[in-house]
Amino acid sequence: MITNTTAIRPFRIQIPQTDLDDLNRRLDHTRWPDELPGVGWTYGVPVSYMMGLAEYWRTSYDWRTFESKLNEFPQFTTTIDGQNVHFLHVRSPEPDALPLIITHGWPGSIVEFMNIIGPLTDPVAHGGEPADAFHVIAPSMPGFGFSGPTRETGWDMSRIARAWAELMRRLGYERYGAQGGDTGAVISPMLGGIDSEHVVGVHVNGSLGFPTGDPAELAGLNEAELARLAGMQRQMQDGAGYAIIQSTRPQTLGFGLADSPVGQLAWIVEKFKEWTDPVFELPEEAVDRDQLLTNVSVYWLTGTAASSARLYKEGQASWGQQAQRSDVPSGVAVFPGDVGIRRIAERDHNVVHWSEFERGGHFPAMEVPDLLVGDVRTFFRGLR
Repeated sequence: MITNTTAIRPFRIQIPQTDLDDLNRRLDHTRWPDELPGVGWTYGVPVSYMMGLAEYWRTSYDWRTFESKLNEFPQFTTTIDGQNVHFLHVRSPEPDALPLIITHGWPGSIVEFMNIIGPLTDPVAHGGEPADAFHVIAPSMPGFGFSGPTRETGWDMSRIARAWAELMRRLGYERYGAQGGDTGAVISPMLGGIDSEHVVGVHVNGSLGFPTGDPAELAGLNEAELARLAGMQRQMQDGAGYAIIQSTRPQTLGFGLADSPVGQLAWIVEKFKEWTDPVFELPEEAVDRDQLLTNVSVYWLTGTAASSARLYKEGQASWGQQAQRSDVPSGVAVFPGDVGIRRIAERDHNVVHWSEFERGGHFPAMEVPDLLVGDVRTFFRGLR
């Protein structure tokens, strides 16, 4: 039997009830660790906080409600380079809308984009102008969520970027934009370089590139840039353990995360505590608690803790390497807590748009969707 490996297949999220029952049973029988008194979050997620959040997940959060909300977005799967790829494909009612592929990172998912897809695809319904409309394509990265798990080594960020170029070709889009944050802020510029004949512009939230260590590169930075650089150095000293583990022994880590929903919850919620807007004390003050739990639930219910962590192992060899210069028009939105230094970005990219915000954090699509949508609209307005 000959099968069409380039076929695009409709997809609908349908988690078996037995999987939800198993999740609740495991939450109910969690074996809790001890902790030191008075250390707060400095040693990791406090037990008392996790007990409360896990109890809410078990007794109050309703997966079926959010499964239904996610299924309101048209979804599809296709096979690219031997890998199943799941994606949302939401076409705008505006015929001249610009196609836009948006890419999440770790520990995110397509759940991040639930509150920006409507304003991007149908700006008129959200108080905007029809000329700012996009057709939105939001893939789950290979190894993540409904695109997971990966079945072979080699799925690094450049391979994902090549897969995205093929996906957009397969969808028939000749001109399109790319947007992303976290890992998506690396993949989207790569996509621009790989498919520069078709990518009209790249917008990222966070940063474009990192310092090489050359002192001249950092001379004359302003106060805000120096603060961001200091924040990056603190992150490397005190907050990079997750990346070291995932880039060296993701399989070993996977045993715990695949077996314990509270382990998976803690592994992700710690990053939402550390990377969201620093003015907030708790993750659910920065993002909606149910949306956060939906994101965690996608990891748990698809069993992709280990395969998503493998992205770090696959990409480790390229860490710290300077990107090849790209002339694709690029825009950057810098939110509190992220490292964005324009001089560094301009070293490797054609930066034509730069915004800095006082609200939000590493997950702006969840924290401040209005600001992110506005900046994306502004950047692409001159590139259509």
